[in-house]
Amino acid sequence: MASGSSDAPPPVAPWDAADRIVLGRTPGGAIVAVALDREGAAGRRPLSDAELPAWVALREAEAARAGRGVRWIWSGSAEWYPRLLAAGVRVSRCHDLRLCRAILALAVPDPADTRDGGWDEAVDDDAPDALFEIGGDAPRPSAFDRTLAEYERQEAALARAADPGRLRLLLAAESAGSLVAAELRAAGLPWDADRHDALLRTELGERIAGGTPARIAQTAAAVRAALGDPAASLDSQPKLLRALHRAGVRVESTSKWELAEHDHPVIEPLLEYKRLMRLYTANGWAWLAEWVRDGRFRPVYVPGGVVTGRWASSGGGALQIPRGLRDAVRADPGWVMIDADVAQLEPRVLAAMARDERMAAAAGSDLYEGVVASGAVATRAEAKVAMLGALYGSTTGDSGRLVPRLRQVFPRAMALVDAAAREGERGGQVSTWLGRVSPAPSAAWLEAQRRASDGAADEQRARRLARDQGRFTRNFVVQGTAAEWALAWLADLRARLAAIPPVPEDHAARASGPVFARRPHLAFFLHDEVMVHAPAERAEEAADAIRGAAEAAGRLLFGSFPIAFPLDVRIGRSVAKD
Repeated sequence: MASGSSDAPPPVAPWDAADRIVLGRTPGGAIVAVALDREGAAGRRPLSDAELPAWVALREAEAARAGRGVRWIWSGSAEWYPRLLAAGVRVSRCHDLRLCRAILALAVPDPADTRDGGWDEAVDDDAPDALFEIGGDAPRPSAFDRTLAEYERQEAALARAADPGRLRLLLAAESAGSLVAAELRAAGLPWDADRHDALLRTELGERIAGGTPARIAQTAAAVRAALGDPAASLDSQPKLLRALHRAGVRVESTSKWELAEHDHPVIEPLLEYKRLMRLYTANGWAWLAEWVRDGRFRPVYVPGGVVTGRWASSGGGALQIPRGLRDAVRADPGWVMIDADVAQLEPRVLAAMARDERMAAAAGSDLYEGVVASGAVATRAEAKVAMLGALYGSTTGDSGRLVPRLRQVFPRAMALVDAAAREGERGGQVSTWLGRVSPAPSAAWLEAQRRASDGAADEQRARRLARDQGRFTRNFVVQGTAAEWALAWLADLRARLAAIPPVPEDHAARASGPVFARRPHLAFFLHDEVMVHAPAERAEEAADAIRGAAEAAGRLLFGSFPIAFPLDVRIGRSVAKD
């Protein structure tokens, strides 16, 4: 057949088959997209900021028609994804280089790599480059070149990993979490500002311009009266501690747990004062004015913001909605809130990690009741104290008395956390189920141990620091794996909700933004709890998606091991709990 014959198959555009596309910027600020195949770069396309959303939407649509997905490789979802969501474009998958880099830096360390996080497009392309040490007239890598090089470095690190399959799953889950975080902020949590205001007035009293709400002032007066000190400072811990000591309350802190152990007339009003002040300062009228707009609370989530992989928040206090304010979370008209949380997530994860079938059998619908039935302890309250002691390394009080009983009844589970604690006490590092590695002990910790071994420092202090590190690593393996389960739950739920058909335009919740106005969507996440905002006619489908995603997350991480992750699922206009 002659070259150029009409019978030859048409050339395939690189974008039509690409399952990985890298996004970055040129030195001039333009966006550049590169399709990757097994051989490397297969196509390059410059884009303006205005062109990007439609072009990404086209790639996603083509991939969906072909029954495959596109993985967008970018410096961070926090920088790239919000602009797409604002334009009505949702992506299916991504690789968040910044989050993945943090995981790989500990899991597969590269001594030759001394760069910090300044490799991405946030670096000023007109500034001298101190990261790459390029001198003379040598061309300086663009932000895109740095992005592509970082991805290649991460792929090479995965190839060196002891268990690349698990670690790749962790990177995919972490990246999916980055998409969820951006989507949660874009959609927002439905919030009734008038209801919030009414709840504040009920709890705190009428708002007083430039002054303290009435109930706080009254409670403060009761505290000072009980202390016998009308001028006592209640908001300065050192001064408050001194006032408590003068009144005969010998405490080392003002934590509610320590205060509650004392019998004195000041305790009850002081605990109430602390509660009211916490509500006033953390979620009072100033918070309401700053964080709630157009019927939505839009906090700033930070995926992987805690070393264990748990999320943090850099604005809005997303990780705590006080119980008394949950009634302010109100679905839009014609919509409902679906609230779901997992019962005793961390102990269940521990049972699965340790392959402790006896502990898994005790889990049932209520793990603590199962622990009682096992004979380890006498009451549900004791079961909870014992399990918290096992997870956090408590050795005194009731925990110290009850934890040894768990070792007798659940030896495999206890052996896992005990081994993690011993490794931490030695200064070692531990890892989660999928391979997130704990940070090494601090330089101060290492110096204290060295000096103690040389006889040049307080051995008691060194042992205390070692035990503290052991408690950290003991909890790290379980809390970190629970965070991985939660990420898997979120990622699967996100996909299931996206597959639910949208409702008609006249049923739209427009404040949720162009991507989520007509379909069920995630609205809130906190460690072991999700809230979904859904059209009323899609509520049962969305609830089934939540349950199905939890089951899938358990199978993904732990295979056929017989452990359940039961959910408490509630559907209603509000998420207030009785």
